[in-house]
Amino acid sequence: MEESARTKIDYAQCSETLKKYLGLHGSPVALMLAPKKELIPEGMKQVEGKHRHCGMVTLARKEGRIFFATVDNHECMGGAWALGLREMTETLRSGQFYYKLGKFESWAACKRTIDRIHHLDAQETYATLYAPLETTPFAPHVILIVANPRSMLKLAQSSLFRLGGRVHAEFSGIQSVCSDAAAQTYLTGKPNFSLGCDGSRKFSGIADDEMVMGFPGEMLVEITEAVKVVTGAPGSV
Repeated sequence: MEESARTKIDYAQCSETLKKYLGLHGSPVALMLAPKKELIPEGMKQVEGKHRHCGMVTLARKEGRIFFATVDNHECMGGAWALGLREMTETLRSGQFYYKLGKFESWAACKRTIDRIHHLDAQETYATLYAPLETTPFAPHVILIVANPRSMLKLAQSSLFRLGGRVHAEFSGIQSVCSDAAAQTYLTGKPNFSLGCDGSRKFSGIADDEMVMGFPGEMLVEITEAVKVVTGAPGSV
């Protein structure tokens, strides 16, 4: 398998640090958007059946499972589209899908939202790879974390620790785990925070008091080191 990152990282140590200092319930999740089959580590198994992306994140986060999924394994059409596995469906493109779910006043309002959802080009991704960060057999493109607001506060502070500035979270209450935290982070190279969405809360077990965020795999060491500092800083709660 080709390496997708040059820097060698102790993923187990990073995961242990994030769990300890953030008080996580479950593991940070390593996600790779593999553009070709050859990038899947040898011996890595394909998930059985159909699942939503957010549900597969939970399988890695809560059950410690390591696996990959092709387009045939993705149950949610919107998630598969956002992650670059398939073309957008016509009902999603037109705004009809979310309009029928009662999420918007009009098809036009829905389409304005859909047109701004971050997504990879269709069929740019061959498979999505999932693993708990501590046991990942691949270099992740994105690290996904589901946690309470206090933990997200510390992650936000950690993302600003080195350079400062402001956090610019971008979300719309739909396609939270697939687009907001995964595709957007992958495409922009910047962390993003999201409140979750109805689908991810209903189907993947994101609790009422939890949020989701993603940050680029290239920032893992920086974020991990910063978390130790900001959680122990004077005045930190």
